[in-house]
Amino acid sequence: MSYKPKSTYDAERKVWSGKAECEYFAPDLSIGEITFHEMRRHPKLIAQISDTENTVLTREELHLNSMRVASYMRSLGLQQSDIVGIIARNTTHIFAVAYACFFNGIAFHSLNVSYEQATIEKLFDITKPRLIFCDGEDYEKVKLATEDLNVKIITMRNHQIGSISIEEVLATPVEPNFEPSRLEQGNDHTLAILCSSGTTGTPKAVTITNSRRILNMTTRLTTADVQYTHSSLDWVTGVLTTVTSGIYSTKRIIADNAFDPARLLRIIEEHKVTWLMQAPSHLAMSANCPEFEQSNLQSIQDYFYGGGHCSLEVQHKIRSRLQRDCMHLMYGFTEVGSAISVNFNFDEKPKSVGQLLNGFKLKILDDQGQPLGPNEVGEICVYSGQYWAGYYGNPEETHKIRDSNLWFHSGDLGYMDDEGFLYIVERKKEMLKYQNIMYYPNEIEELIAQMPEVAEVCVFGIWNQFNGDEAAAAVVKKIGSNIHAQDVVDYVEQHCTAKYKHLHGGAIIVDDLKRTANGKTNRQATKAYFLEIKDRN
Repeated sequence: MSYKPKSTYDAERKVWSGKAECEYFAPDLSIGEITFHEMRRHPKLIAQISDTENTVLTREELHLNSMRVASYMRSLGLQQSDIVGIIARNTTHIFAVAYACFFNGIAFHSLNVSYEQATIEKLFDITKPRLIFCDGEDYEKVKLATEDLNVKIITMRNHQIGSISIEEVLATPVEPNFEPSRLEQGNDHTLAILCSSGTTGTPKAVTITNSRRILNMTTRLTTADVQYTHSSLDWVTGVLTTVTSGIYSTKRIIADNAFDPARLLRIIEEHKVTWLMQAPSHLAMSANCPEFEQSNLQSIQDYFYGGGHCSLEVQHKIRSRLQRDCMHLMYGFTEVGSAISVNFNFDEKPKSVGQLLNGFKLKILDDQGQPLGPNEVGEICVYSGQYWAGYYGNPEETHKIRDSNLWFHSGDLGYMDDEGFLYIVERKKEMLKYQNIMYYPNEIEELIAQMPEVAEVCVFGIWNQFNGDEAAAAVVKKIGSNIHAQDVVDYVEQHCTAKYKHLHGGAIIVDDLKRTANGKTNRQATKAYFLEIKDRN
């Protein structure tokens, strides 16, 4: 059959290509300029409804609030070279902060609210924001993490002594004849900075380019659409939803609670959500909650999901509740700033992440760096054809992921089939995700290694359909010690404030770790032994 979008394949170079990009807006306009002008259209339409705070904003009100926050930033003398920090949930006014940054051409650096103080300190020390917007419950943590920076902290709710409230900021008069700023670097300017981690677990700040590519799969959105994602602004999906709801005049539903599948299902039915973007773990939680069988998902026209493993059983269970084939598994990574491929043919190709989106090229490389043809598994490498500023302040790591010919080396293993559909086999990287929060095994290994009774430790992820990668550990105890597996689990819980790094997968005590031929710890083999032991028990 004929599939859309259609990828092309250069058999001589062994390179797949998406279609050429289409320009829907004047090419010299920034995301901020486009958003500013589009938000003035349909002023009386509802722009945003908070399901948790029970607030409603029209497009006119959200646009005005965004200009007030932007004017506040200008009154402080912030320049396009400055950074604004965000570590906040999806509360009523956080998106005015994002739009204000877009209007001013100032990149925001967004962190997840679950990060512990030490991680916040490392990340904000990289970008050194002049303003930070956070929720009041995280104020003390953020204040302590940034005490060496000259930074003002604005709280979005639960205001604390010493903070500036968002209401004070929103009282700022709009600058006369307010207009969005022209970008000094044109559309090569950085739009936002999100977070990733290096191979050693050292935090990295990933720049996202001010590019139209973020609109790639959303051009059919209209004023009739109702959008929802639980992702906050520290995820590409959260930034994408914020940009697209501003530009396409959709109604956006938001919620600031910890993810609750029952609430999501109610939101979809009550607000007749048409456009949904989810993490795979949220997909599984939704499909397996008691309310699912009575849920009404008939309003959904586009159901996007990606960023991790999702069982086919769960996908089919969700599909059975939809009125048509609108399940869209995506593939991308933060550095590219958008999806690279999307599957618009779930019923025919349920295991695929789809064909390439406009403007992308892809090749599959073997271990020697040679390109492979269809149905051959190797590392996925992507060419975006656009400027990327790299990891903020970290050229060494930038050069590791993007080669001299500007190809991104993803660290993911996969293949293209004969019809140009991409399949992900596994992650070559060791990065793990628990409830969509990234972490590395060595971070937990370093903590466990501090236990006096521990000789060696190996940490790995055990996949759980609801949580993603649950950390688990195999521990070699020192001779004569009397440590038990539960002691290790308890130690991590007591000494690590980040719950996503706790040993939710458990621990075992072993005589030795599994090793490679040259004596190095074999993480995969140790994990397989762990699962074998658990199965026996």
